[in-house]
Amino acid sequence: MSEEHAVVAQNVGKIYGTGAAAFTALGDISIAIRKGEFFTLLGPSGCGKTTLLRCIAGFETPTSGAILLGGRDITGVPPNQRPVNTVFQSYALFPHLTVAENVGFGLKMQGKSKAEIDAAVERVLALVKLEPFATRLPAQLSGGQQQRVALARALAPEPEVLLLDEPLSALDLKLRKAMQVELKRLQTETGITFIFVTHDQEEALTMSDRIGVMSAGALLQVGSPHEIYEKPVNRFVADFIGETNFIEGEASAVGVEIAPGVVLPVTGHGGPVTLAVRPEQLRIGEPGAGLEAEVKEAVYMGTDTHYTLALAGGPQVVARVQSSAGPEPQVGDKVGVTIDAQSVQVLSE
Repeated sequence: MSEEHAVVAQNVGKIYGTGAAAFTALGDISIAIRKGEFFTLLGPSGCGKTTLLRCIAGFETPTSGAILLGGRDITGVPPNQRPVNTVFQSYALFPHLTVAENVGFGLKMQGKSKAEIDAAVERVLALVKLEPFATRLPAQLSGGQQQRVALARALAPEPEVLLLDEPLSALDLKLRKAMQVELKRLQTETGITFIFVTHDQEEALTMSDRIGVMSAGALLQVGSPHEIYEKPVNRFVADFIGETNFIEGEASAVGVEIAPGVVLPVTGHGGPVTLAVRPEQLRIGEPGAGLEAEVKEAVYMGTDTHYTLALAGGPQVVARVQSSAGPEPQVGDKVGVTIDAQSVQVLSE
């Protein structure tokens, strides 16, 4: 294991129950998370991402494999003896303690002196921009402020790794977006390794240095947001990350035929294939410019418009076009559609 890695999971498996009732939550997961990076575990509910996070935290013990932290095997180490802190979906603040007392609670339990606690509390409250609220009770704070108190409490002991289990899910959309920026800022300023769990692909793309996409207890792909979005390894990843058009075709030496006589110059192995094309990678032009299509639906979304297009002799696809002041295609119009062959992904499964 490289010294650059903060957390390494080696062939980690987790099975609940026995016999016919056994359920595999994690199946042979191996992953290396670098020191000082913002790493996100992304996937639908029940995919195993929280189970993996809990194995790292020590709240669950893997059925097989090992968890290493800083090169040390911590698989059997109790949670309170790991240099790791967790921020949960619920803020779990003590209602009878002030903000400062909540933030310093863990340090007090560690036996730190009052001077050490006061210095740490002052430092992290400044980090999360809550210095003026130090003497308030949790009930006197907004949801976003309570979330920042929970973050400050987790950061106060200066853990090597901070685990975040969907901490923004209870916030409204506008506040959630603001907190995404705050979380990334905090991670950058502290240099602490953040491991973030979410089912929200926009959160993952916005904040992460790298993303691990999970499904059914398996880790399907690890990469930068750009790699995950632009180069998905299979249909599940392509479908889960953003909007995608899936076009079935027949591959040959000259390209992929998606309709009788309609061939895209895309390289693929011979036989049936699935093409993944993002809506923004389709271009709409005048009839005769590219593939023939008819506009079936136009949905104005403010900054852009989503068009459902029926390709002549082929499937329906969705194109996303930035809204403009000029004339735009209407339902029933015949248009030409071009697809950038370089942006098309040929999926193996």
